Order: sequence, then C-alpha cells, then structure tokens
Amino acid sequence: MALSPRETALRRAQRNRTRLRQLANGRPRLSVFRSSKNIYAQIIDDANGVTLAAASSLEGDKKVGADKDAAAVVGKLVAERAIEKGVKDVVFDRGGYIYHGRVKALADAAREAGLNF
Repeated sequence: MALSPRETALRRAQRNRTRLRQLANGRPRLSVFRSSKNIYAQIIDDANGVTLAAASSLEGDKKVGADKDAAAVVGKLVAERAIEKGVKDVVFDRGGYIYHGRVKALADAAREAGLNF
C-alpha cells in the first residue's frame, strides 16, 4: 500500500534526524518547526535529551508572524541564547522542510549571529 504524502514526509524527517544524530559527533541539533502561522527553533542536546535554547515567532509583545523577516528574528534570537549557554557548533535539522524561504532565512540569521553549521 502506498504511503500518503504526510506519511512520506514524516518518514523522511525521521530518517534525516537519525542520520544527523550519527554525524553530529556530540554537537547539539538546531531543530526547526514551521507552521502556517509561526516558526519555532530549538537547540537540542540529544545525548542528554534536553533543550538548551529555544525561540519562536510567538515571543515578545508583538507577535512577528510567519514571514521571512520573522524567521530571521527567530534565528538571531535562538543563536544569541545558544551562545549565552556556550554552544557555538550545531547540526542543522530542517525537519524534512525544503531549505528555502523561511527555513533558509532562519538558518542564515543564525549563522550571522554566530552559530557554526
């Protein structure tokens, strides 16, 4: 029986996460989740199973939304929080999303703010 597009995407994302954990060499993972209205990012230490830093477009007094500018703000914010915790090197986990648009804007902003991946 053929898989639905959603099931295919979930399998691809799980396969990517498993591969990233193998290649990480102890580095934490910058995980991105994108919904239609917001974007979220968190830095996860898979060895200990804890979230080291997180940011989303829901934070702050005015919610910034889900466009590329909001993704850039979230990328910068999560990078600043990670650097405060002493994390500079991470592995980028795009979660099955195509590296384009909001996901790319978040990654570029995190790199400019000082994360290495």
